[in-house]
Amino acid sequence: MTSPPAHPQRLRVAHLNPNAPTPFHLRPDAPLREALAAELGLTGLPKLDFRGEIRAQGSDGWLLTATLTARVTQPCVVTLKPVRSDLSEPVRIQFSPHLSQPEGEEVEMPDETLEPLGNFIDLDAIMVEALSLALPEYPRAEGAALPDAPAPDEAPADTRRPFADLGRLMGRKED
Repeated sequence: MTSPPAHPQRLRVAHLNPNAPTPFHLRPDAPLREALAAELGLTGLPKLDFRGEIRAQGSDGWLLTATLTARVTQPCVVTLKPVRSDLSEPVRIQFSPHLSQPEGEEVEMPDETLEPLGNFIDLDAIMVEALSLALPEYPRAEGAALPDAPAPDEAPADTRRPFADLGRLMGRKED
């Protein structure tokens, strides 16, 4: 029995068919999921699936529509117990040759669904970015709660007395 051919994870734009959608389905194996979990600070990534299609949009652009499904395990922000989350996120990206790559250290893109079109569309990079954006920022275990903080108007009374023993330290006798 032979295994099915692996789908390319990096598509050359010049080889995409402008008349028909190009389907894709990425399902990383266990070692790749473990490496990705370590990179993203997860304690586990037992399931990761990214499927969709790329189709021509207009005369020179491309549209990627996909769904990312994953099961992740993260440490709780309060108790550090493992928290399992099931994710299902739609992904939609428009690639346009009229956008240029941003330059500089911190640059904001005008629209997060627009990307500049290069020679390749890297499905792995898109999958990793979609996963990192879909992760819960502050996962909490069931029943985990932070201790109540005092209200701002109920500040604890200042009981310090910085000069209370100054006279004794200077050798002065108290009456």
